Amino acid sequence: MNAKQVAIICSACGADTLIRREPEYDGFVKKGEKLICTSCGHRYASEAEVPFKLKKALSIFTDDDKFKKVEIFRSEEDGRNCRHCEHYVVNPFTQRCGLHNRIVQATDICSDFKVIKDKGAVAPDSDDPKEKQGKLDKSVNQRQLN
Repeated sequence: MNAKQVAIICSACGADTLIRREPEYDGFVKKGEKLICTSCGHRYASEAEVPFKLKKALSIFTDDDKFKKVEIFRSEEDGRNCRHCEHYVVNPFTQRCGLHNRIVQATDICSDFKVIKDKGAVAPDSDDPKEKQGKLDKSVNQRQLN
């Protein structure tokens, strides 16, 4: 049984009580533990002999109490926010709309939404850093021109 479990129903006195674990020593070397009922003092020979109480799983809440899935966007708005738009420009200080030239948030929705055509601006198979930077610059310039 689990060494941390202490709640028992004593087989000698029948009380719903705790067990006390006292170490047994042979000189300065620990050789085991004495398992003693705190109500009547009955000693158990081994851990297997102790009638530990079974823990009951508390079931305060039912499935009806759980939250329903929250739908933030309607189906026609799903994925139409600025974060997925071709005109969305991010820099370390602010997020801007390249079309309207105004500050936006990633979750804003615009009637002029345009899906990003090329999501992979950097080629994963290229090992040349200059080639990667050139493709990235070209992609950024194209996004700003549109």
